Amino acid sequence: MSTEPRTEPAAPEAAAPASPGLRLDVRKGRWIEHWNPEDTVQWEREGRAIAGRNLRWSIFAEFLGFVVWQLWSIVVVQLPGAGFQFSTSETFWLISMPSLVGATLRIPYTFMVPKLGGRNWTVVSALLLLIPSIGLAVCVSDPTTPFVTMLVFAGLAGFGGGNFASSMANITFFYPAREKGWALGLNAAGGNLGAAVSQLVVPIAVSLTALVASGAKLSMAGLFWVPLILLAAFGAWKYMDNLSNAKGDLAGSIAALKEPHLWIMSFLYIGTFGSFIGFSGVFPKLIKDYFPEFSSFAVGAAAISLAFLGPLVGSLTRPYGGKLADRFGGARMTVLSFAAMAVITLLVIATLPLANFWLFLVLFLALFTASGFGNGATYRMIPVIFARASRAAQRGAEASETTRLSSSALGLISAIGAYGGFMIPQLLGASSTATGSYIPAFFAFVGAYVLMLAVTAFCYLRKGSLVAGAKA
Repeated sequence: MSTEPRTEPAAPEAAAPASPGLRLDVRKGRWIEHWNPEDTVQWEREGRAIAGRNLRWSIFAEFLGFVVWQLWSIVVVQLPGAGFQFSTSETFWLISMPSLVGATLRIPYTFMVPKLGGRNWTVVSALLLLIPSIGLAVCVSDPTTPFVTMLVFAGLAGFGGGNFASSMANITFFYPAREKGWALGLNAAGGNLGAAVSQLVVPIAVSLTALVASGAKLSMAGLFWVPLILLAAFGAWKYMDNLSNAKGDLAGSIAALKEPHLWIMSFLYIGTFGSFIGFSGVFPKLIKDYFPEFSSFAVGAAAISLAFLGPLVGSLTRPYGGKLADRFGGARMTVLSFAAMAVITLLVIATLPLANFWLFLVLFLALFTASGFGNGATYRMIPVIFARASRAAQRGAEASETTRLSSSALGLISAIGAYGGFMIPQLLGASSTATGSYIPAFFAFVGAYVLMLAVTAFCYLRKGSLVAGAKA
């Protein structure tokens, strides 16, 4: 008989799966039974360490997803130097196609974690990144590659955009409500940083490869990430876990789609996250077109593009937008973000004739900062709004029902918002094709931000609105 002291009786532990301190059971395939992060005894004894391990590998895999998602944004500006001759419209299609596919994939990706398991799907979704990475390398190595082929592989880079939805859904199951916000914030920020890192690393990798091989080896833009993708897949297989109680909620998603506030918040999220991912994609192209001499800088033998600074500051400021929203209210911070984005965009238009690159860079970094704050603030609004909407429509609604609705809404809104990454490049491309200038598109962005500001104020700040007086 064991002499190790026990604080809970054996019989009730076996009979009541939800009892405090229930021991976890790990079966073949790293499937965990009886996971309950709200059980504080289980959480402190073994749950926290398991969740932390899964979070770390989830962040790494999602980070690489964002890297692959944004590869074409930096590659397209180097295509002319590699012998490719594409029109402005075709170039913007190559930039925007990953966002179109990635936004669309976010919806089915959300349901893959409950269906296949978080660990299993992380392995699969990581390995899928090999297709666009190797495909890009093959495409850019031959200047005779047809545009349609290039467009197909640019679209497949959308696999990386879909990763965000499945990664966030997976981590949601691992953490208790009291720590969920912090864990999801880390997961999101770690992923968003991939957009900046891809734009920083690709020019360096390509220029250094040219030192040991003849010509600029643009194929390294895709091949560089292959070992890291394989490492992420191996790490997920070796160290991550599947949760047997992670269940999908198709009914919750259908209920959320019927809620008018889902469509309002999706519209606003197109303005915040859509601006972040859309401008991340076009920033290298804008620098190349307006200030070609500043498109890259030589640092020793390496070439560096300052375009990475945009998504970097947008990623780093996102958590602060959430913090300020906690203090002052998400709707107020969202209104301020849209106001700042409108004013900054007008300043960009007004100062372009000065042809000052450093002023252009500072203003765009300010625009990325405002979009980052808006990301955090808008995302913070969603749970409060849907909790209120659920209670208003159904007096005395259970907390579990409101949580279920908000969780489904978060996934759908993140998917719809990502379509902004497709709209912004397309508007810029259409503007350039029709008028020979990007200025009309910038004016359209100003109009959109003003409209979004008005919608936010009317729906969520106006006296008598759903969340009036609350820090939504």
